[in-house]
Amino acid sequence: MISRPELASIAHNGLWKQNTGLAQLLGLCPLLAISTNMVNAVMLSLATILVMALANVAVASLRHLIPHEIRIPVFILIVASLVTVVDLLFNAWFHELYVILGIFIPLIVTNCIVLARVEAFAAKNPPLHSTLDGIFMGIGLLWVLALLGALREFFGAGTLFEGIDLVIPGTSAIQVLPADYPGFLLAILPPGAFILLGCLIAWKNWMDLRAAARQQANPANPAHPAEPEAGENPGTAPAS
Repeated sequence: MISRPELASIAHNGLWKQNTGLAQLLGLCPLLAISTNMVNAVMLSLATILVMALANVAVASLRHLIPHEIRIPVFILIVASLVTVVDLLFNAWFHELYVILGIFIPLIVTNCIVLARVEAFAAKNPPLHSTLDGIFMGIGLLWVLALLGALREFFGAGTLFEGIDLVIPGTSAIQVLPADYPGFLLAILPPGAFILLGCLIAWKNWMDLRAAARQQANPANPAHPAEPEAGENPGTAPAS
C-alpha cells in the first residue's frame, strides 16, 4: 500500500517539481517537434504515459532478478517490447494520426524520460510506487505538451484541436480567431517552440520563487511534504 503523503510527494514530483519538460528538460525532441498542435501533443503524451507506467511496474517487479551489470540492456528490452505494442495499437486504431506522429512513437524506446525514471526510481522502489511515478511523470509531460501545442496552434493558425477528427470521427477543429487570420509562422516552427517553452520555464521558476517566499514567510505550513531522495524508497524510513 501507499500512504497519502507518499502519493502526494510522487504526484507533486511528477506534475511540478521534477516536471520532465519544465524542470528536467528531458525528451525535448518530441516535445518540440510534435507540439505543433494540441491533438498530436496529447496523443503522443498518452502513448508515453502508457509505456512509462507499464515499464516502471515491470522493472520494479523484476528488480531483484535483474543483474546490476546488465540492467540497462534489460531495461531497454522491456521498454522496446512495450513500445512495439503501443506502436501496433496506434497503427491499428489511429492510423491517420499514426502516420503524422511517424517515427516519434518508436523513438519512445530511447526517450530519456522513460529510461531515467526506470533507472532512478522503478529499479529501487516497489511496483505500486513505481507505477504511480510513471503515471504522474507522464501526466506532467502531457500537460506541458498540451499547453505548448495549444499555444503554438492558437498563435500559428488561430485554431484549437486541429486533427481531432483523426481521433474522434465527425468532430472538427475550433476556429478561435477570425477565419481570415493570416497565422503566425514563427509559432509553428521549431524556433517558436523554443521561445514558448522558455516562457513556460520562466513562468514555472517564477511560481516556485513565489511559493518559496510564502513558505519562508509562514514556515509552519510547508506547501508540500518533503520529497524523497532520488532512488530512496518513499515507504522506508532513513537509517538513524
